[in-house]
Amino acid sequence: MSNEESKQARVIPLRPAPARPVPPASEPAERTEPLWRDLVGEVLRRERRAQERTLKDVADAARISLPYLSEVERGRKEASSEVLAAAAQALGLGLGDLLSLAHGELTRRTGPHRRPAAAPHRSYDGLCLAA
Repeated sequence: MSNEESKQARVIPLRPAPARPVPPASEPAERTEPLWRDLVGEVLRRERRAQERTLKDVADAARISLPYLSEVERGRKEASSEVLAAAAQALGLGLGDLLSLAHGELTRRTGPHRRPAAAPHRSYDGLCLAA
């Protein structure tokens, strides 16, 4: 490796590149699974707006910075369970409530009529241990 190549940082994308090119407008686009952080962020935002509360109000109550809470709501940050629990509590929800609402949103978006075809079943000839 040359000295010039060693100075360049290697970039690892957070989201994998599409496996195939985008289909023309005449073909339906293949649906992908939504990211969990997007679902949780949408639920937090929807709950906050339903309570007619500001980002600042909820961020202060949760002891989270306002810019960080905004990024969590927009699905830009993968929040820890502590941050999610604090945001949920500030909205009068438990962490389980938040996750249940996000699960419901995931189910709504990826219900049976929206799931891609299942991968072909592959047999497994290995050993399976059960307790």
